[in-house]
Amino acid sequence: MELKKELRLIDVIAISTGAMISSGIFILPGLAFARTGPSIFISYFLAGLLALSGGLSISEMATAMPKAGGDYFFINRALGSLVGTVSGLLSWFALSLKSAFAIIGISELLFVFFQFDVRLSAVIICLFFVILNISGVKEAGRFQVILFAFLVIILAGFVGLGFFEMDLSRLKSLFEHGFNSMLTTAGFVFISFGGLLKVASISEEVSDPKRNIPRGIIFSVILVMILYTFILIVTVGVLNPGELSGSLTPIADAAKNVWNQPGFIIITIASLLAFVTTANAGILSASRYPLALSRDNLLPKVVSRVNKRFYTPVISIVLTGTFIVASMLLQLEVLIKAASTIVILNYILSNLSIIILRESKLENYRPSFKAPLYPWIQIISITAFILLIVDMGPKIILISLGAILIGIIVYYIYGKRHATGDYALLNIVKRVANRELKYTNLENELKGILMTRDNICTDFFDELIDRAGIMDIEERMGHRRLFDIIAESIAGHNHLKSDNVLEKLRSREHESSTVINHFVAIPHIIIPGEDAFELIVIRSSKGIEFPDGQIIHAVFALAGTMSRRNLHLKSLAAIAQIIQNESFEPLWLNAKSTENLRDILHLARRKRFRENN
Repeated sequence: MELKKELRLIDVIAISTGAMISSGIFILPGLAFARTGPSIFISYFLAGLLALSGGLSISEMATAMPKAGGDYFFINRALGSLVGTVSGLLSWFALSLKSAFAIIGISELLFVFFQFDVRLSAVIICLFFVILNISGVKEAGRFQVILFAFLVIILAGFVGLGFFEMDLSRLKSLFEHGFNSMLTTAGFVFISFGGLLKVASISEEVSDPKRNIPRGIIFSVILVMILYTFILIVTVGVLNPGELSGSLTPIADAAKNVWNQPGFIIITIASLLAFVTTANAGILSASRYPLALSRDNLLPKVVSRVNKRFYTPVISIVLTGTFIVASMLLQLEVLIKAASTIVILNYILSNLSIIILRESKLENYRPSFKAPLYPWIQIISITAFILLIVDMGPKIILISLGAILIGIIVYYIYGKRHATGDYALLNIVKRVANRELKYTNLENELKGILMTRDNICTDFFDELIDRAGIMDIEERMGHRRLFDIIAESIAGHNHLKSDNVLEKLRSREHESSTVINHFVAIPHIIIPGEDAFELIVIRSSKGIEFPDGQIIHAVFALAGTMSRRNLHLKSLAAIAQIIQNESFEPLWLNAKSTENLRDILHLARRKRFRENN
């Protein structure tokens, strides 16, 4: 069962933004300031630019493949099931740990104000989010939007009022710790922008994903980047360096200077909201990874069951909640850093995947949004991300390698026996080896995804395309020879004499040219009999010469009885709409197989006819 598409643009923005605004801004700045000094806001801005570069790649693949599991799904289809399994489990692991960290943050705040037991309240809070997410993605999304709105209002108010309390002299020595320190700190705070993968993981549940996914991702990164920059400028300007350096409550301390004790309380509430949005978005998105792995037979099928009432993956959500509760018993500081490294690793794989998918020349890889400056943005991003991982230190790298090993073990114990999917890298390998590229299961899967993405409902013409004979003629020929071929095919399927059919084709062409434009001809005739109608599709790369010297590359031959005259007219209308698509001609000439030609006709934009039309 498919997941329900109920997330709007505002939901995408709220989930993405809520996933980013948490400990990265409420805890981390004090530690980052100790490393780089007043240039901390520049470090955050640079980290945001790097996250935006990754967001562009994620946006492209998410619009081409809006499926649950996000980056796992892209990586699997690009690099294969082994890498996909490792990536999916690591993403689930990382996002679940982040959610656990956020839930513990909520519990710690409750302990400070109400003396609630930290572990017990954490379990109860996790249970609340599990139930909320089971009840429906719309409900979870609306909850996220409300929290997001309050959070942004509070932080914007802090910036607005704090601006008038700043001591600008504290911003003079921007590079007192050196330029290199500012760059390395950008890597240190990168986790503050780690929420983008969460949006990709719930892309299947986004309405109008072609528009809402790239807009939501890009807008949220830019919003958070600007918000972080101004918050930190104000924070540096209102706090003494000694008070800010190493503080674990830097924004709350700055708010206390601006608003006195009420400011401290207000920002503490904002941090609570931020932890709540992170926890909610984390469970919502993390639970889609086991779902996606199960759909691909890399985990047991039971994990991918979708509740018929709520349209949510109940078992995957419960499994994620259970893992989060168990992880609360562990020392999280080192594991969170390892999770950050894993997120960065998935950014590397995502950028590599977009290169593989584009270079594979898959006909049905058709993103509605294309990342600009390809492939330079991807290459620069991959290089920068590798440097960030190196900066994490050997201990964190070893822990991450251990997590990768777990993914490999799961694949060889269970996934390898059940994995059946193709992947784009095979296309590149075949092309390099000069092997013939055939229509693949991946092309067929991408076609199905595109039909769902574009809300394409099949009609009589789609059924006609499925039955149609499709010919790929490589030699140059004249229209008379072409009519011989068409006549033989029509006569054979309808028990007619080919000479009679040929005469009808020639007469029709003599009466009025069937050439529609410089590229397409549509010869169509009425044949004797009852309830017969067929379509023959021809692609000629070198061209077919029609009268008056017109060279045609696409021919749609229609033949039907008088009783099917209505279908005849509707088919002419459908073909006319298909050939008006701007992408029709290049797609038609570059298609690698007759099945790719069939896909071009299925996926083209046109009006669909209802049964009673």
